Amino acid sequence: MTMQKGLLAISFGTSYAATRPRTLEATESALRRAFPDRRFYRAWTSGMLRRKLERTEGLRIPSVEEALDQMAADGVADVLVQPTHLLAGEEFQQAREAVAAAAARFDTLAMGEPLLSDEADVAALAKAVEQIYGEMPEGELLALMGHGSAAMTFPVYELLERQFRRDGYDNICIGTVEFTPGIAPVLERVRREKPARVHLAPLLLAAGDHAAGDMAGDGPDSWRNQILREGADVVCHLNGLGEFEAVRALYVAHARSARAITGEAAV
Repeated sequence: MTMQKGLLAISFGTSYAATRPRTLEATESALRRAFPDRRFYRAWTSGMLRRKLERTEGLRIPSVEEALDQMAADGVADVLVQPTHLLAGEEFQQAREAVAAAAARFDTLAMGEPLLSDEADVAALAKAVEQIYGEMPEGELLALMGHGSAAMTFPVYELLERQFRRDGYDNICIGTVEFTPGIAPVLERVRREKPARVHLAPLLLAAGDHAAGDMAGDGPDSWRNQILREGADVVCHLNGLGEFEAVRALYVAHARSARAITGEAAV
């Protein structure tokens, strides 16, 4: 009898229905195409977003635990898990713990890493971003809005900026919407260099609340308005990373390199 195989894509989630098909769902589709012999499942780690979607759209997205329960009930024995999280932050760590807790229920269980897990990942994403946005005109700056994480131990944003500089893209900088470093390094660059125009883009899988509100919104504290007050023109690019094939391919590569998970740790 052939062992039933399953693929579980774990995302934080987004309530922005307009962008979901071209970001989260596009990334899921890339994974499904890469592993056509596996039955597909999805889960979101944000309970708030799951409840909101069920309330507003009547769409029920399972938690990680619920998705794994369903896979076991369906007789799946060989499980491949790939998160679409960018960082190994708190949400990813909780998902990993839930996956490890279910390891004994399956014959084989493997899990891929988030998008940015080591310096090779940083170099690969930097190259993708450089291809997406290309050369900024002289006197213009590209500022990327990352999310940030209190649980992050790998200095992703610092390494990304260093990689951009190494690749000759000195006019790309990064801030975060939450936690350290916030918008401060972006404002410092604007005040020091006085660019004529600043391009804002989310360093996020989906362009949801943070991109539309915190980055490009009309509120006085949005990145757009803070930079406008510094005297620079602002162009907002509301495109999540999941929209780009080069980024989706990185997730597929991570899934292909997934490591076995036991009840205690990865092996």
